[in-house]
Amino acid sequence: MALWPVFVTVFLAELGDKTQLATLLFAADPKASRLGVFLASSGALVLSSLIAVFLGGQFAHSLSPRLLKIAAGIGFIAIGLWILADAGT
Repeated sequence: MALWPVFVTVFLAELGDKTQLATLLFAADPKASRLGVFLASSGALVLSSLIAVFLGGQFAHSLSPRLLKIAAGIGFIAIGLWILADAGT
Protein backbone atom coordinates (compact mmCIF):
# COMPACT_ATOMS: atom_id res chain seq x y z
CA MET A 1 0.00 0.00 0.00
CA ALA A 2 1.31 3.44 -0.89
CA LEU A 3 1.64 5.79 2.07
CA TRP A 4 0.95 8.94 0.06
CA PRO A 5 -2.88 8.50 0.14
CA VAL A 6 -2.72 8.03 3.92
CA PHE A 7 -0.65 11.19 4.35
CA VAL A 8 -2.86 13.31 2.08
CA THR A 9 -6.11 12.03 3.61
CA VAL A 10 -5.00 12.62 7.21
CA PHE A 11 -3.45 15.99 6.35
CA LEU A 12 -6.63 17.23 4.65
CA ALA A 13 -8.82 15.83 7.43
CA GLU A 14 -6.79 17.72 10.03
CA LEU A 15 -6.93 21.09 8.25
CA GLY A 16 -9.23 23.44 10.10
CA ASP A 17 -10.51 20.85 12.54
CA LYS A 18 -11.01 21.51 16.23
CA THR A 19 -7.65 20.00 17.12
CA GLN A 20 -5.80 22.34 14.79
CA LEU A 21 -7.76 25.33 16.07
CA ALA A 22 -7.01 24.36 19.69
CA THR A 23 -3.31 24.09 18.84
CA LEU A 24 -3.45 27.51 17.17
CA LEU A 25 -5.01 29.01 20.28
CA PHE A 26 -2.38 27.45 22.56
CA ALA A 27 0.39 28.76 20.28
CA ALA A 28 -1.16 32.25 20.30
CA ASP A 29 -0.64 32.52 24.07
CA PRO A 30 2.38 34.80 24.52
CA LYS A 31 3.45 32.78 27.58
CA ALA A 32 3.44 29.49 25.65
CA SER A 33 6.53 27.95 24.15
CA ARG A 34 5.86 27.45 20.42
CA LEU A 35 8.17 24.44 20.44
CA GLY A 36 6.39 23.05 23.49
CA VAL A 37 2.98 23.47 21.84
CA PHE A 38 4.30 21.81 18.67
CA LEU A 39 5.82 18.88 20.57
CA ALA A 40 2.74 18.36 22.74
CA SER A 41 0.28 18.52 19.85
CA SER A 42 2.51 16.30 17.69
CA GLY A 43 2.78 13.77 20.49
CA ALA A 44 -0.98 13.75 20.95
CA LEU A 45 -1.52 13.17 17.21
CA VAL A 46 1.09 10.39 17.16
CA LEU A 47 -0.51 8.69 20.18
CA SER A 48 -4.03 8.93 18.78
CA SER A 49 -2.76 7.58 15.44
CA LEU A 50 -1.01 4.70 17.23
CA ILE A 51 -4.26 3.80 18.98
CA ALA A 52 -6.15 3.98 15.68
CA VAL A 53 -3.60 1.75 13.93
CA PHE A 54 -3.69 -0.75 16.81
CA LEU A 55 -7.50 -0.86 16.84
CA GLY A 56 -7.62 -1.04 13.04
CA GLY A 57 -5.26 -4.01 13.13
CA GLN A 58 -7.42 -5.72 15.74
CA PHE A 59 -10.61 -5.06 13.77
CA ALA A 60 -8.96 -6.44 10.64
CA HIS A 61 -8.64 -9.84 12.34
CA SER A 62 -12.35 -10.10 13.07
CA LEU A 63 -14.06 -7.96 10.41
CA SER A 64 -13.82 -7.97 6.63
CA PRO A 65 -12.06 -5.05 4.91
CA ARG A 66 -15.28 -4.35 2.99
CA LEU A 67 -17.25 -4.00 6.22
CA LEU A 68 -14.57 -1.73 7.71
CA LYS A 69 -14.67 0.51 4.62
CA ILE A 70 -18.46 0.70 4.78
CA ALA A 71 -18.34 1.52 8.52
CA ALA A 72 -15.70 4.20 7.91
CA GLY A 73 -17.76 5.70 5.08
CA ILE A 74 -20.88 5.77 7.23
CA GLY A 75 -18.87 7.35 10.04
CA PHE A 76 -17.56 10.11 7.76
CA ILE A 77 -21.05 10.77 6.39
CA ALA A 78 -22.44 10.94 9.94
CA ILE A 79 -19.73 13.40 11.00
CA GLY A 80 -20.37 15.50 7.90
CA LEU A 81 -24.12 15.60 8.58
CA TRP A 82 -23.46 16.49 12.21
CA ILE A 83 -21.20 19.36 11.15
CA LEU A 84 -23.78 20.58 8.60
CA ALA A 85 -26.54 20.43 11.19
CA ASP A 86 -24.39 22.31 13.70
CA ALA A 87 -23.58 24.98 11.08
CA GLY A 88 -27.29 25.56 10.53
CA THR A 89 -27.92 26.49 14.16
